[in-house]
Amino acid sequence: MQRIVVFTGAGISAESGIRTFRDSGGLWEQYDIREVATPEAFESNPELVISFYNSRRKQVLDAQPNEAHKALARLEDKFSVQVITQNIDDLHERAGSTHVMHLHGEIRKVRSTRFPELVYLINGWEQKKEDLCEKGFPLRPHIVWFGEMVPYMDLAIEHISSADLLMIIGTSLEVWPSAGLIHYASDEIPKFYIDPKAHPVNKIPDLKLISQPAGIAVPELVDQLLQN
Repeated sequence: MQRIVVFTGAGISAESGIRTFRDSGGLWEQYDIREVATPEAFESNPELVISFYNSRRKQVLDAQPNEAHKALARLEDKFSVQVITQNIDDLHERAGSTHVMHLHGEIRKVRSTRFPELVYLINGWEQKKEDLCEKGFPLRPHIVWFGEMVPYMDLAIEHISSADLLMIIGTSLEVWPSAGLIHYASDEIPKFYIDPKAHPVNKIPDLKLISQPAGIAVPELVDQLLQN
């Protein structure tokens, strides 16, 4: 079975109404990264950090998968599909994708500050400061903050290196180290870059640029792949 790897960024979720962090009008224009997205911020002001992510979580729960998310799930009818996302929402999963790797964490989960392997799904949108893990330690958002290691990088490299086709969707390819993952794809495989601001990428040969919103371009490409 042909292996397709899909690498997604904030743009695909923005079409579901989830605000991005880096674009004009994005969240980082309203919040200081150092105050809400670092381990030091959580240590010094956990109430602010928890409140910030509670608001993000509520927004995610109110959002719905769009046509691009749904189309990617349909690929599993014919192909082996691995989604690798920079997004912290669960819209891929709610659309039906069954193999999703979250490089930067998952907004609907929290984990123990002492035992990071203890991860819990939040029922609803609100994490309370007094919530503790089963061993009695405080919980924190299950998010990769600035200054922390990005998990799953080696596994993501393995997936991309073995892909028969690569789709890059809704990302500026400016967030490192995640953006460097696409350079591990074979020169020989088809590669599609879908984003309204899609641009050539240095040392990525034969990258087909599709300068359209994901909700339009992804279903069209998926239909083509399923019909071949």
